[in-house]
Amino acid sequence: MITPDVVAQHGLTPDEYVRAQRILGRDPNLTELGIFSVMWSEHCSYKSSRKWLRGLPTTGERVICGPGENAGVVDIGDGQAAIFKMESHNHPSFIEPYQGAATGVGGILRDVFTMGARPIANLNALRFGSPDHPKTRHLVSHVVAGIGGYGNCVGVPTVGGECNFHRSYDGNILVNAMTVGVAPADRIFYSVAAGPGNPVIYVGAKTGRDGIHGATMASAEFGADAAAKRPTVQVGDPFTEKLLIEACLELMAGDAIVAIQDMGAAGLTSSSVEMAGKGGLGIELDLDRVPTRETGMNAYEIMLSESQERMLMIIKPEREAEARRVFEKWALDFAAIGRVTDTGRLVLRMNGRVEADMPVGPLVTEAPLYDRPHILPEPRPDLADVEAVPIVDGLKRLLGCPDLASKRWIWEQYDHLVMGHTVQRPGGDAAVVLTESGARKALALATDCTPRYCEADPERGGMQAVAESWRNLTAVGAVPLAITDNLNFGNPERPEIMGQFVGCLQGMASACRALDYPIVSGNVSLYNETNGKGILPTPVIGGIGLIGDAAKSVSLALKRAGNALILIGETKGHLGSSLYLRELLGREEGPPPPVDLTAERRNGDFVRSEIIAGRVGACHDLSDGGLLVALAEMAMAGGLGAAIDAPPALPLHAWCFGEDQARYLIETAAPDIVLGNASTACVPAARIGTVIGDQLTVAGASAISVGELKRINESWFPAYMAAL
Repeated sequence: MITPDVVAQHGLTPDEYVRAQRILGRDPNLTELGIFSVMWSEHCSYKSSRKWLRGLPTTGERVICGPGENAGVVDIGDGQAAIFKMESHNHPSFIEPYQGAATGVGGILRDVFTMGARPIANLNALRFGSPDHPKTRHLVSHVVAGIGGYGNCVGVPTVGGECNFHRSYDGNILVNAMTVGVAPADRIFYSVAAGPGNPVIYVGAKTGRDGIHGATMASAEFGADAAAKRPTVQVGDPFTEKLLIEACLELMAGDAIVAIQDMGAAGLTSSSVEMAGKGGLGIELDLDRVPTRETGMNAYEIMLSESQERMLMIIKPEREAEARRVFEKWALDFAAIGRVTDTGRLVLRMNGRVEADMPVGPLVTEAPLYDRPHILPEPRPDLADVEAVPIVDGLKRLLGCPDLASKRWIWEQYDHLVMGHTVQRPGGDAAVVLTESGARKALALATDCTPRYCEADPERGGMQAVAESWRNLTAVGAVPLAITDNLNFGNPERPEIMGQFVGCLQGMASACRALDYPIVSGNVSLYNETNGKGILPTPVIGGIGLIGDAAKSVSLALKRAGNALILIGETKGHLGSSLYLRELLGREEGPPPPVDLTAERRNGDFVRSEIIAGRVGACHDLSDGGLLVALAEMAMAGGLGAAIDAPPALPLHAWCFGEDQARYLIETAAPDIVLGNASTACVPAARIGTVIGDQLTVAGASAISVGELKRINESWFPAYMAAL
């Protein structure tokens, strides 16, 4: 019997249940209620965010497919397309960190290869709680192991990402996974059902009881019972995923497939409903034919299971035998479990009974859409004079803090060289990966977000996240093409949280338009909070850029003593919401730095042109920690030092550690030419020093050896994790 308590347990409000009754013209049975529950969950329906997502720019000269499919698709020339997306596995990774993180990688891989692409790179963006929190080490250890365990076994390199710590994530970590693949531009596969009578084919692993109601769990905040939700976490098998990749790509070489969809969140329910809904058709399934690995599974469990490594296909009837041979060759299940109909209804049969009979269209088109109240935060007042910390001492403390400490401990657990396409490894501004074996062309890939900026000023923080992504790609010599996003926020039913969401999206949209940098795919993850305490607003940006000749890309490592160091962009010494303020003075206040999108575009285009012309030996964008941190990172990467002079107009600590935007630090052997070109392009540029020796020397401050800085920078993470 469907009682109000049962409805509430399924995450539906009373009004939403009445809507479901109206659509059916009767009370739903338990299976039908489960289907409404997952399809109308925040995770699947975007009911709190759709209104605002529509304001994002999603088209562009190179965009082949924007949001709405499994992943975004952009043209990269020579008959090739890049297919990419980012998704969250936040709640599962907090409850069961190894499998939560592992299946996050598996799910995003499927989103990409289901569209016909061979995955060539994985990235991730991780946020953990305070290092002092008793669960943080455990979560870090098992999340990293899960990412590495899945990605390494499936044979796709993990080439980049980010990892930060803040107490706001104590009860709700963030695990965002991104995959990039390459496919022939004229061989993209979509999920739109077609052809009444065409068979519906289930392929991959068998269905179990793991992950039931995973989508619903991901659409609610945590309470004291978080650990009890462990059964909603999926279990992954990367070796089966590898077989599934190869089988799907082999079949995709022919013309058997009409439509294909990954069984991700909500499993067989979402894949069947979304395929039929996009095609304006119906679908009938015989659940007795679904391969299961557990006995006695009922219709509710089969439809809501989120067991991994499964796909749903619609194929041409005359090609069914051929398709079966391919999947049996790869030792994968292959079962014809239904057919496409012209009824517009989802009909489920099992054990000779009709277990569900529902209209498909309303499941998608009549999902609730909320215009939730939102309150934008009041602007923070500008800071008065900020206390000066001795320069060398400040640099040491910043390089050894959790956010800026080397993440080598993490990325050395990932295979970042498998496939042999990786040109630039983790640790730089962006990873650089060849599009295929023997190619000169490469993709630059990066993930970015500065949550403390987004909390201080959501609109400015959203702008900055996009702009920093654009800078990171530019800094290696790439032309930024497009982005995917992962929008991580707290409870949207709280107006202040919804205000963060609205503000960040408005800022992102402005930056995307100004930089011709459209959003082609993404994910929204809400209710990231525990017992009413939300995370920092964290709209992660995953960017891809194109490099025509990988040999012309540059890294951040200093190259040669005697070369000049040139600072591109204007420096005003902005310290509001900076790491200097937080890590050295214990203050989280002040507005984030202004974002001048015209300057971002102008300065970035100039830097890229100088890189392509071969006049830049090393380049690094300036972000967390400001100029001196960026220089130290360049020095540590290259094993060389530098001597720099500061202008007299600014306090030395503000010049060294201010986080003004639209800035790059470049090394060049042709400073006069670069400075002349900058003047012609109206780009602020100044020579600030020279690459020299093995020490960093700042005018008015003591010198420090690069080796000592590297020891400080690389020691925090191993020492922290050794205490596990």
